[in-house]
Amino acid sequence: MKKIKVLALALLCSVFTPSKADEGMWLLQLMKEQNLADKMKAQGLKMNISDIYNPEQITLKDAVGIFGRGCTGEIISPNGLILTNHHCGYDAIQQHSSVEHDYLTDGFWAKSMEEELPTPGLTFKFVERIVDVTDRVNNDIKKGKIEEAESFGSEYLKKIAADDLKKSDLKKAPGITTMALPFYEGNRFYVFYIKTYTDVRMVAAPPSSIGKFGGETDNWMWPRHTGDFSMFRIYTDKNGNPADYSKDNIPLKAKKHLTISLRGLQEGDYAMIMGFPGSTSRYLTESEVKLRMTGTNTPRIEVREARQNVLRAEMAASDKVRIQYASKFASSSNYWKNSIGMNKAIIDNKVLETKAEQEARFAKFAMAKKNADYQGVVEKIDEYVKTVEPIRTQSTYFSEVFRTGIEFESSYTLFNNLKKALEKNKKKDIEKAVEALKEEFADVHNKDYDHEVDRKVAKVLIPLYASKVPADALPKFYETIKAKFNSDYNAYIDACYNNSIFANEDNFNKFISNPTVEAIENDLMVQYSEAKAEMSKKLSEKLKAASEGINLLHKTYVRGLCEMYAPEPKAPDANFTIRLTYGNVKPYDPKDGVHYKYYTTLKGVMEKEDPQNPEFVVPAKLKELYSTKNFGRYAMANGEMPTCFLTTNDITGGNSGSPVMNGNGELIGCAFDGNWESLSGDINFDNNLQRCIAVDIRYVLFIVEKLGGCKNLIDEMTIVE
Repeated sequence: MKKIKVLALALLCSVFTPSKADEGMWLLQLMKEQNLADKMKAQGLKMNISDIYNPEQITLKDAVGIFGRGCTGEIISPNGLILTNHHCGYDAIQQHSSVEHDYLTDGFWAKSMEEELPTPGLTFKFVERIVDVTDRVNNDIKKGKIEEAESFGSEYLKKIAADDLKKSDLKKAPGITTMALPFYEGNRFYVFYIKTYTDVRMVAAPPSSIGKFGGETDNWMWPRHTGDFSMFRIYTDKNGNPADYSKDNIPLKAKKHLTISLRGLQEGDYAMIMGFPGSTSRYLTESEVKLRMTGTNTPRIEVREARQNVLRAEMAASDKVRIQYASKFASSSNYWKNSIGMNKAIIDNKVLETKAEQEARFAKFAMAKKNADYQGVVEKIDEYVKTVEPIRTQSTYFSEVFRTGIEFESSYTLFNNLKKALEKNKKKDIEKAVEALKEEFADVHNKDYDHEVDRKVAKVLIPLYASKVPADALPKFYETIKAKFNSDYNAYIDACYNNSIFANEDNFNKFISNPTVEAIENDLMVQYSEAKAEMSKKLSEKLKAASEGINLLHKTYVRGLCEMYAPEPKAPDANFTIRLTYGNVKPYDPKDGVHYKYYTTLKGVMEKEDPQNPEFVVPAKLKELYSTKNFGRYAMANGEMPTCFLTTNDITGGNSGSPVMNGNGELIGCAFDGNWESLSGDINFDNNLQRCIAVDIRYVLFIVEKLGGCKNLIDEMTIVE
C-alpha cells in the first residue's frame, strides 16, 4: 500500500461538502474543514460553529465529558454539577444501596453539598486538547521506522501519545493523560489529551420506578416514558486540580456549563448532540455483517438469556440479591436485547442487500480507476470472514460464559505463586503470596456477589458452552467432568462451589493456616482457572492469526469508499472519542398504518401503570403530582407534562447521557436510547427510521424539584424560559 494514498485520504476527508442531513458522528476538529456549518445552519443552528469547538477558546466541548467507564455526562452548573442517565449512574446508585438504604427503589436526593455521597472508583474525564499526528505516523511508515500494520498496534500508539505529551506544555499538568487512536480505519490519527477527575459524588437519583420505568419491556422502544437521569458532582483540591477524595475538596469551578432551556420544542426544531459514541461498523462488507449476526450477536443472545433467566428468578425472591445483581442484570440485558434487535433489523431493513449493492458499485468504481488494490479488497475480506467465523463464534461463547457470565474462580496464577514459595520454603514469599490470596478472596466474595446465585448460573452456562462449541474449544476441566464426575455437570459444579479453597471463609481460613502444595494441585477451581486461561490464550492466538492483515484491508476499502462517495461526507466509525451529531426533532412511521409522534407526556406513564409489574410501578408522589397538575413552570403550553422526545440524531452506545441541545446550544434533553426499528443503525444508517430517544429536560427538572424536593439544585443552574 503506497503511503501517498494515505495522505490523499486525509486531504479528501477535509474537503467534503455535506449532503445527507443526519448521518454522521462528526469529529469536532474537522467540522470547519468538512464545511459542516452551512448544513447545520440550514437545519436550524443559530450559534457560531466556533462556539461549539475551537482549540483556542472555551466552547461547548468543555462542558461535556466521559462519565464513568462508558457514558457521556454534561456540566449543568458553575459548581461542577453533572447530568447523565440513570442507567449510567446505576453502578454508583447500586454501590451506595443496601436493604437499609435502598436508593435503587427509593431514590436519593442531596438537599445540600454536605449530603452528597463520595463514590470511590467513579471518574469524569474532559478532552483538553486534540492533536493531528497523521503526518508523523505516515512519515514513520515512509521512513521504515514501523511497518504499516504496526501503526494500528497499541505499543506504537502509546509511544505516539507519550511522545506528544513530553513535548507539550501540559506534560506536568495534574490529571492529564494522552491516548492516540486511528480514524478512517487508519487513514488518519489523533492524540487526545484527557483530564481525569477522581472525586465524583452522587447528588441525585430518582427511584428506579422513574429512572428505569418500563424496564426490559420498554428498552429500545418507543413510545417511551422513562425519567432516565441522575446527577453527580465533581470535586477538586483547593487549587481546582483533580484529586482523590478528601473532606477538604471543593466543588469544581467549571470553565463551561450548559444553559438550560425551558422553552420546549416543536417538530422540525434543530437538535445537536455532543458525546462519546462507543463503536459503529458502518464500513463492514456484506460478509462481515453476516459474521456479526452469527459470530457475535447469536452467541451473546443465547448465553445472556440463559444467565438472565437465573438472575431474574433469584432477584425476584430476595431484596438482597435484587440489589446485589441490579447493575449486573441491567448491563447484561441491555446488549442482549440490542443483539436481538440488531439481527432482526438487519433483515427487516435489508442491510445485507444494501451492502451488496455498495460492493457492486465499488467493484465498478475500482475497475474504472484501474486500481488493483481496490479491485481485490472485498474478495480478500470475504476470505478472511470464512476463516475467522468459527473462531469468532467460539470466542464469543467463551467470553460470554467464562468472562462475563460465571463470576467464581480461584486465580491459578496467585496459587501458583504460593505453590512455588512453598516448594522453596521461603517464608517471606509464602507470607506475600498468602496476603495476595486474602485480597483475591475478598475481591471474589464482594458485597455484590452471592455464591449460591453464581452456582446456579454455572450449572446453566457450563453445559451450555459444551453444547455450542467443538471438542477442541473445551477447556481441560471438561475432561475432569467426564472422567471423575461421570459427565455430571451439577456434581462437578457442587464440588467446586462446596469444596474449593475459595468456596467459603471456613475453607479458606483452614487452608491458609496450613497451606500445602497438594491442596493447591488438587483444588478443582485452581484447575478450572488454569484450564480457562489456557483456552483463552489458545482462542486469542487463533483469532489473531486468522485476522492478520485485516486492518490493512479495511484501510484500503475505506479509502476507496471515501473516493467513491466524494464529495458526499463520510464520518469515521465511532471509537469512544468526542463527536457531534446534528438533526431535528421528528416523528416517524415504523410500519404501514402506524405513526409515532415526536414526544410523550406524563399521561402515558399513568396509562402504562401496572402495580403488579415491577417495571411499570408508579410512585405515589408522582401520581399525586399528576392528579393535582402540580407541574410548575415545566409544563407544556397545553398544560401537559412532557417526558421524552425523538430526534434524528445519529447516536450509539456511549452516547447515553449525552446533552441534546437546541440551535442556541442550550440543553433541551438528555439522550438515553435508540429505537427498536433502527438497531441495525450501527452498521447501516437509515435516515427514515433512525431515532434518538431523549428525556426532556423539563421532566428532569420537574422530578428534581417537585418529587425530589431539591430546589437547591435548580437554583444553581442557568435556566432560560
